[in-house]
Amino acid sequence: MLTAYKLSGMLLALLFLVVPSLTLSIPDLRAQIAKLAFGFVILVIGLAALALFFFRRKTRDLTLLSLGIAAVLYGLRLLPRESIIQSIFHISKPLNKHVDLWITCLILTPFLMFLIQVALEPGKTLVRWALYLQPIFLVLAITRDLLGRSANLALAINRIFVFTLIASLVANLPWFRPKASRKPLSREYRILIFGLLIFGAFVVYGNLADLKLVPGANVEPVGFLIFLAFLGYLAARRTFANEEHLVAINKELQIANQIQASILPREVPRLAGLEIVARYVPMSAVAGDFYDFLVVDDRRIGILVADVTGHGVPAALIASMLKVAFAGQTAHAEDPARVLAGLNRALCGKFEEHFVTAAYVFVDLDRFVLRYAGAGHPPLLLAPRTNARGRDSESREVETNGLMLGLFPEATYSSVEISLDAGDRVLLFTDGILEAMNSAREEFGKSRLKRFLAASSSSASQLADALLLELRRWSGAEAKRTHDDDITLLVLDFLPSP
Repeated sequence: MLTAYKLSGMLLALLFLVVPSLTLSIPDLRAQIAKLAFGFVILVIGLAALALFFFRRKTRDLTLLSLGIAAVLYGLRLLPRESIIQSIFHISKPLNKHVDLWITCLILTPFLMFLIQVALEPGKTLVRWALYLQPIFLVLAITRDLLGRSANLALAINRIFVFTLIASLVANLPWFRPKASRKPLSREYRILIFGLLIFGAFVVYGNLADLKLVPGANVEPVGFLIFLAFLGYLAARRTFANEEHLVAINKELQIANQIQASILPREVPRLAGLEIVARYVPMSAVAGDFYDFLVVDDRRIGILVADVTGHGVPAALIASMLKVAFAGQTAHAEDPARVLAGLNRALCGKFEEHFVTAAYVFVDLDRFVLRYAGAGHPPLLLAPRTNARGRDSESREVETNGLMLGLFPEATYSSVEISLDAGDRVLLFTDGILEAMNSAREEFGKSRLKRFLAASSSSASQLADALLLELRRWSGAEAKRTHDDDITLLVLDFLPSP
């Protein structure tokens, strides 16, 4: 087995073969190798943090990004300082001075980005002010360097800037404030404080060593590596904690999706002389669209289509409330205006930032009439019976709207009665159909929907599927682009008597 001494000797021999112009003593060469090892480790850690940020798409915690950038910059500054790297890559001393100055002035920015995400007040305020000042200093330092001015002033200002920031952060640590204002520290903040104190001590000592005010060499890279270990642990902990939180949220959304699916009708009612087809396409796991039926008997049925403003869990919860309220309207299902008024009273006062649009129709197959009332909802579309070439004429809008549900307890609603013929077709839908946008941000609109309906002579089920396919093409959903809103569609076909 080779000893560490033999391995070191072999590495030194290899370096002399690769770079024969090196005239370093063995102790100096070993010192440079140690510094290079620190630089490579820091660089690899930075690249690993960036890879973790870009390839773990479940989270976008910026602590990983800022940590990775800071580590990469520090490694790229540390490595070219050694004559071995300068000889291998033919880096001139003037170029190395420029790069070193620029990175030195720039590297504080990703550190500040990291700190502002994990620090507490008043430390966060200090970091925020430092972020405002840092770009100004960076531009001035680079401009002076490009004009050929000495880098000593920029480096001195940078040292003062770093010292002032560290001193300010340390001065605002909880134990420097009165007991009355102290709050329990989180584990993350304790880790940050401890790492910052260690790195601050190494930075202060390293800068004083460069100024020959204390004996010894600049050991700042050691402190940076220790600090990086603390920050890496903190960033990784935050990243995985966020992912666990996302997993928990996804589980809750799955449960919410199952609950919402349970409040929608499992199947559409079957009545002789009436074919009902329903399609429900939520934009996300849970949605605010809702539809339901009140079956009075085998010849009469009430149908509700509603749309809660917003999306996600809040809208789904209101839709659940709407189902309960709708079930209580059975006694007067034949009166659409009264049904909507009852729903409005039941929902008022239950929420503040949302409202509900709704359309309710009552179908009487004995009289072959349809009664309709709306509450801020898109109009019902009535298409006359078909012939061999499609519909006899363009579909017409039926709109009798009152106020949206859930806003005003005393709101009143009116209804209209429509006589039907065998072969007539009725469309009830939410505004997700009309407001579907293409890549040019143009809405699908009522005109296209009416033309599509007029041109169709297919069955209710085929029409519903074809319309949804057309909306997918229009909005680009086929190219993995989701709909901009929830979509609910009900097609009612009035069939001739057997």
